[in-house]
Amino acid sequence: MSQHEEQQTDPAGSTQMFRRFVADNNEPEAAPKRPVTPYVLAAVGAVVAIAIILTVVMTWS
Repeated sequence: MSQHEEQQTDPAGSTQMFRRFVADNNEPEAAPKRPVTPYVLAAVGAVVAIAIILTVVMTWS
């Protein structure tokens, strides 16, 4: 029996071949992305600090 006829008689054959491919694929997982939140919080903190300093300087002068 040829492979083409075998695929027609076994509808799950392509799924099994795909699962075998995924199981045999040994590529490393992508490195997780670094979180952006600390950088955003640092930027907001810097802006707030500058605003407070400017407010104090303008108030006293």
